[in-house]
Amino acid sequence: MNDEQWECIFKTNGITNAHIVAGRLEAEGIPTQLKYDVAGTIYAVTIDGLGEVKILVPAVYRKSAEAVLSRSYEEKDLEWEKND
Repeated sequence: MNDEQWECIFKTNGITNAHIVAGRLEAEGIPTQLKYDVAGTIYAVTIDGLGEVKILVPAVYRKSAEAVLSRSYEEKDLEWEKND
């Protein structure tokens, strides 16, 4: 990590879920970093915190990230490209 202060905004089990959450934040222009124990990803173990992944954002983006993650979406709300 660089000199910027990063804070944990979300915890999840498994790297796939973490990438989904991080992607949601990055789509809104919020930088992310993932912090996890490599053994959990190698062995795909998610017990006793071994598969836990923390999503970090710069402290200055914390409120924006919380707002993004508090939103929920239904398929009808998403803009899909129409192929007519």
